[in-house]
Amino acid sequence: MAENKDGQEKTEQPTGKKLDDARKKGQVARSRELNTMAVTLAGAITLVSMSGYFEKAFRGVMTNNFSVSREDLYEPMAMLHHLSNAIQDALWMLAPFFLILMVIAVLASVSLGGMAFSMEAMAPKLSKLNPISGMKRLFSAKGLMELVKALLKFIFIAGVTGAILWTSMPEIIGLSKMDINAALPEVKSLVGSSFIILSTTLILIALLDVPFQLWEHNRQLRMTKQEIRDEMKNTEGRPEVKGRIRSLQREMAQRRMMGEVPKADVVVTNPTHYAVALKYDQDSMAAPKVVAKGKELVAANIRKIATENNIPLIESPMLARAIYFSTELDHPIPAGLYLAVAKLLAYVFQLKIYRQDGGEIPQEPSDFSVPEEFQHD
Repeated sequence: MAENKDGQEKTEQPTGKKLDDARKKGQVARSRELNTMAVTLAGAITLVSMSGYFEKAFRGVMTNNFSVSREDLYEPMAMLHHLSNAIQDALWMLAPFFLILMVIAVLASVSLGGMAFSMEAMAPKLSKLNPISGMKRLFSAKGLMELVKALLKFIFIAGVTGAILWTSMPEIIGLSKMDINAALPEVKSLVGSSFIILSTTLILIALLDVPFQLWEHNRQLRMTKQEIRDEMKNTEGRPEVKGRIRSLQREMAQRRMMGEVPKADVVVTNPTHYAVALKYDQDSMAAPKVVAKGKELVAANIRKIATENNIPLIESPMLARAIYFSTELDHPIPAGLYLAVAKLLAYVFQLKIYRQDGGEIPQEPSDFSVPEEFQHD
């Protein structure tokens, strides 16, 4: 298990901030085997698929620059001119091939860890030039693992190469008996197919290396519990900032709560110190729930909004305090207050019928039986 300088084990997964900071430093998962496989395989396929183009272009280079006239033989600068033309023609011939390899190399590099450009990673570091540090890296556990990987890769590729040569031996020996014009296409086909088969074997190496590199990258970024706690403290900011955030959160919660008051069925008051708004829907609720509550200025605001929206205000100090202290916001009232609240809601529903149809005015109840365990002074 990895440890930090304080000896604490890095057992925790890296946080999002840790991953972002590592990416800014250019520390992302990379697999050299994936890059090698992609470039080699793309190169093999490109060479085989463009073999006709390369053959034609190569013939042109040879014809144009190795057909020397008698006058050129006596001209000191003529051969330099031919050499310059040969180099230019060769570069133009190979330009599409190199362009394809460059694109494949970039795509393979960013396919695993994504695009990450960091000036910090590009900055020169004198520690990298220290031979002692270089020897430590060479003989470290990671260096030895890379050495073992390189040896295994060499043995594997050498074995595949030997198998290709062994199976192709009859064709190779047969080339010596063929005419040059017939042998060249056969050589092209044999070399191209062998190159593709050999390049394909690198897929297996990449399939083994990619998961390992992802695991190793995650292991290097693991954190101790103390590092996570320190990061949380730094992320949250200074005490005054946290206080301001909590204040804004309370204001937002209060605004949402006040928006529920017009939907309430009744508001129970103290009458001035406490106010609790209740709502009950017998089709969707098992018991009445508290949609808003508060004291002092908040209670006054609840009463004001209730009055503006024609919500009944019932004065019952004992019941208002009982609900306020026993029930959280957006929670149903406890079973011990069912009887008192049922009596209250019965009056509210009678009052609603009176307001709609008229008739006899219902008498407002004055005695709400509140169990002793819910009573508060």
